[in-house]
Amino acid sequence: MAREILILRRLDHPNVIKLEGLVTSRMSCSLYLVFEYMEHDLAGLAASPDVKFTLPQIKCYMQQLLSGLEHCHDNNVLHRDIKGSNLLLDNNGILKIADFGLATFFDPRHKRPMTSRVVTLWYRPPELLLGATDYGVGIDLWSAGCILAELLYGKPIMPGRTEVEQLHKIFKLCGSPSEEYWKKSKLPHATIFKPQQPYKRCIRETFKDFPASALPLVETLLAIDPAERQTATAALHSDFFSTEPYACDPSSLPTYPPSKEMDAKLRDEEARRLRAAAKAKGEAKRTRPRDRSHRAGPAPEANAEIQANLDQRRRMITHANAKSKSEKFPPPHQDGAMGNPLGSCRHMEPMFEHQDASFSTVVPIEKGTSQTWSGPLFDPSALGQSRRKKQTTLDAKAAAYSKQLQKEKGGIRAR
Repeated sequence: MAREILILRRLDHPNVIKLEGLVTSRMSCSLYLVFEYMEHDLAGLAASPDVKFTLPQIKCYMQQLLSGLEHCHDNNVLHRDIKGSNLLLDNNGILKIADFGLATFFDPRHKRPMTSRVVTLWYRPPELLLGATDYGVGIDLWSAGCILAELLYGKPIMPGRTEVEQLHKIFKLCGSPSEEYWKKSKLPHATIFKPQQPYKRCIRETFKDFPASALPLVETLLAIDPAERQTATAALHSDFFSTEPYACDPSSLPTYPPSKEMDAKLRDEEARRLRAAAKAKGEAKRTRPRDRSHRAGPAPEANAEIQANLDQRRRMITHANAKSKSEKFPPPHQDGAMGNPLGSCRHMEPMFEHQDASFSTVVPIEKGTSQTWSGPLFDPSALGQSRRKKQTTLDAKAAAYSKQLQKEKGGIRAR
C-alpha cells in the first residue's frame, strides 16, 4: 500500500484515478485510501445487455486509456494489471486507470529483476507467461491491445483457464516466437513451453471484420516481441485515431445506469439461480437463455495476485469478520479518526528504495541498533524460568494430593 500511495502521488493526469486523501483510524489501526467516485467500469458496461459501443465510442475510450498509460510510462510507472474492471468511467464519459496495487516504478536505464506473476491471465503477455523478469512498457501495451480487440470483437479474445492454455491461445492467434527471439530472450520457461511446430500468425484472418484502420494497431500491440509493440505515444499517433469516424468527445457519450463488473456477475448468478429453481420445479423454459459465457471473468486463481498476498488478504478478512460493525466502524465521538487531503505534496519524491514486493507498512531501521532475531518476540530465558516455576507448582500440588489419598486409605483400613 505504501508503494501504491507513492505512485499515485507521483501521477497527475485526467485519465489516471486521483487519490484524494488518506483516512486513519486509531481504534481499528486501519488506513483507508480515498478516491474520487466513478459510476462504472469498462468490464461492467461491456457486459451489460443494454450497451453496444459504437466505433467512435471505442476510439474515445482507447484514446483515454493510451493517454493515461503514456503519462504512467513517462513517469517510470508500470501498471501491470490493465483490464476492463480496472478502467473506471464516470457519467461525463471520462475514463480513468485505477487499482495501482500491482504497479511499480521502473528505470529503463538501470533495469532490475521484477516478478512475472502480474497481470490478470486473459491480458497477460507471453513473455510473462514464459517467466520473464526483465520487461518494460510492453506488458501494459499488450493488455491495451487485448482491450481494443475485445471492444471491437464483443467478447474477450483469449479467455484461457490456465497459464498453459493461455499461452497456447496466444500462439494460435499471434503466432509462436521466431527462433531468433527464443535465442535472444533466454526466457526461463522457454524449453518447457516452446512448441514443436511453429504457429502461424492469423490476427488479420481472425479479425477480418475489424475496421481497416484498427487492424494495424491491433497487430502492433499484440506483437509477440515486446520491442515491436512500440510505445503508448506511437499508438496515439496511429491511423486508427486519425481516420474517420473520429473519436467522439467524452461529454457526448450516453449516460448509463451505474454498472460495474460485480453487477454483471450478480446478474449472471441471479439468472443461474432462477434457472435452477425452474428446473427443480419441473418447469421447462421455452425461451433459450442468452449465452453469457464469453462475459465471464477469469477464474480467481487467474487474477494477478501473488499467493502470499491472497493468504494475507484472507487473514485480514477473517480478522475483520470477527469484529462487530461497531468495532470496525466506531462512532465519531469514540474514534480518533484523522483524514488528510493530498494537495501540493503529491509530487514528493520517494525517500526509500522501492522493492518489487507488496508491503503494508514502512518501518525505518537503523543499522547496528537492533538485534537480529528470527524467532518469537520474547526472552527464551524468561520463558524457561516461567515454565520451571509452573512445573514446580504442579509437582507440589500432585505430591500433596498423593499424601491426602494415602491418609484416607490408612483411615479406612483402621476402621
